[in-house]
Amino acid sequence: MIELVIVDDQELVRAGLRLLVERDGDIAVVGEAENGADGVELVRRVRPAVALMDLSMPVQGGVAATAAIVSDPSLASTRVLVLTTFDTDAEVFAAISAGAAGYLLKDVSPEGLRAAVRAVARGDGCLDPAVTARVMRAAGSPAVRALPAELTERESDVLALVGRGLSNEEIARELFLSPATARTYVSRLLGKLGARDRAALVILAYESGTVRPGGGAEGGRRA
Repeated sequence: MIELVIVDDQELVRAGLRLLVERDGDIAVVGEAENGADGVELVRRVRPAVALMDLSMPVQGGVAATAAIVSDPSLASTRVLVLTTFDTDAEVFAAISAGAAGYLLKDVSPEGLRAAVRAVARGDGCLDPAVTARVMRAAGSPAVRALPAELTERESDVLALVGRGLSNEEIARELFLSPATARTYVSRLLGKLGARDRAALVILAYESGTVRPGGGAEGGRRA
């Protein structure tokens, strides 16, 4: 069972989200909060697998709340999934930079929302191609930041595909690997680059120039 906390300042929205995420029986809402500060305290108290976080809230917004959760060593097992109406490049980049493992807009389908919660809970993250493009634009010009570790050619290929928003299964198909091998490469990248999750890998992929504007890999390399 995936335990989830909902942080949103609108009671009706929280009620609707609870109904949507609990429908299949594998996700349970274990708490709700109406602002970021209360959300952080709630997360510290119940330690859910996922915190579903709005951005625009009174007292403390979602970006600050996300940063507080991510920076707390005692909450290392909790992932933040942003769900908001805000879709500007700056808002997306701020939330992902703060440590959000995923970013969804509130027009997501119910099935898409539940799938995203599951993905974030298992550590895969959730950034669709439209969101990764916004991350790229907000990150600025490529190659402005060196990667913190040397990568093999295959690791660079995998990082580029993560940066394009591909899942482990899609990476496996692209590189003719098994899904288990693709997952191993992603896990290796997380450890090697000191990244908390896939969202952090996306930022590193764009900031290092591993992925260029337009979604291509640096040098156009293909396995």
